[in-house]
Amino acid sequence: MYDVLIKGGTVIDGTGAPGFISDVAISGSKIASIARRIEEGAKTVIDAGGLCVTPGFIDTHSHSDLMLLDNPHLEEKVRQGVTTEILGQDGLGLAPLTSAGAKEMLQEHLAGLLGTPNIEWDWSSFAEYLKQYSRKGIINNIGALASHGAVRIAVMGMEDRHASRDELNRMKEILDECMCSGALGLSTGLIYPPCCYAAFDELVELCKVVAGRSGALVVHVRNEADSIMDAHREMLDVSRASGVHLHISHLKTIGKNNWGRAKEILDNLENHKKEGLAITADQYPYIAGSTALSACLPPWVHAGGAHMLLSRLSDPAEREKIKESFAHPTPSWEDRGKREGWENVIVSSVGSNNPAIVGKSIAAIAAERGCDPIAAVIDIVLEEKNKATMVVFQNCEESLIEVMKRPWVMVGTDGIYGSGKPHPRLFGTFPRILGKYVREEKVLFIEEAVKKMTGLPAAAFRLTDRGVLKEGLAADVVVFDPLRVADRATFEEPRQYPDGIAHVLVNGIPVISDGKPTGDLPGQVLTAK
Repeated sequence: MYDVLIKGGTVIDGTGAPGFISDVAISGSKIASIARRIEEGAKTVIDAGGLCVTPGFIDTHSHSDLMLLDNPHLEEKVRQGVTTEILGQDGLGLAPLTSAGAKEMLQEHLAGLLGTPNIEWDWSSFAEYLKQYSRKGIINNIGALASHGAVRIAVMGMEDRHASRDELNRMKEILDECMCSGALGLSTGLIYPPCCYAAFDELVELCKVVAGRSGALVVHVRNEADSIMDAHREMLDVSRASGVHLHISHLKTIGKNNWGRAKEILDNLENHKKEGLAITADQYPYIAGSTALSACLPPWVHAGGAHMLLSRLSDPAEREKIKESFAHPTPSWEDRGKREGWENVIVSSVGSNNPAIVGKSIAAIAAERGCDPIAAVIDIVLEEKNKATMVVFQNCEESLIEVMKRPWVMVGTDGIYGSGKPHPRLFGTFPRILGKYVREEKVLFIEEAVKKMTGLPAAAFRLTDRGVLKEGLAADVVVFDPLRVADRATFEEPRQYPDGIAHVLVNGIPVISDGKPTGDLPGQVLTAK
């Protein structure tokens, strides 16, 4: 007798092959059989007639790091069909904490993006950090990237300078320890401190360590707007010099003057793929992005950590220097007000002092306060102790679709948790692809979309025991209605779960049954195979 039998669904196996009607039997945590008719009984039988049966979705860009430790029953992702999340993104991960003061510095630095749940950061090494997810159990699987920011902080804090040879060697040692402990690769965010302070040689040397362990470099490039070609060129050169697999986070072209450049950017990357570089990317299906509000400020303002950031923001002379930086932006840092318009920068969450500004644009807040938008940003970051986040409308639908059509681009939520109005991608990314871009607009065939959510990311991150429906592989499974699946989260009302996701199984155990959470915690910490 099987543990679970899913009967009569259209199996879309994650390889890109056409769907087929079949039964799927599960024993323990593995797929035991896939056949047209399975007569043997099962403890649990799921009638999937008229429904699609697919591998569990893999969120290639997740910021659930702290929230899963605080609440292992977190539902935002599994209700979308996500059974695996890749943590440690943008160089903003939680480990290692191997130097004095590193924990406090990271806690302050990450508060705006990862939240401040009341949990004890009682780990030091990357291996100890990964064990935290197994202590209470978790609802879905996680894999984690080593964080460039955490590695750099462990050696040289938040200093705005290039690493010495000795410091770089120490970073390489720490990174190798992370890779040996199960990291899937290295992440860096080259718009975020301290990652943005790194020179080209530092990136190459670190990536040689990652390439030596067959990992990936997952990167938020230095510029996604006017200097995007230069930003991509830098990372292509890093990949070529180190041999590392390059994975570009949330690939897009920002700013009206760059919307028409999507094909040029994508064709350039594909030309390098043809030359032999390993290149993949991910994307969220929205024209707005989201990050910490303090990302609007020049990189030098963040040097020394959050304490120094807030000190500068409260100093009149430093505030004038900040405004001068806005007047003279650099190629790797641009004034968001000029690039996207302050009317398109929306406060999405705050710490505690200004709940009334959530959902309002910086332009509107500045008008209400009788100040210029730059002063408004400075004041909000200061008042909220760097815990404010923003949603920024910066892309266009045509550019988004151009990226989505490329077969090497997969799906990631980049979902940021917050107390106010988080970006709806946290609740709706995967159903939005299936509902809007497959069923309604026919941008993708359903088999293409499912592969982008399952088999493609599993291969990119070396999760070879899942990502496709195949006998002997892990039983991460989603059952959804292709005629009903849809996102419901909006920018105005983001905290709404999607429709049409009927069943979700993680390692053979149902975590969503008939659309409702079961309370089970079968998730595992995954390492590369």
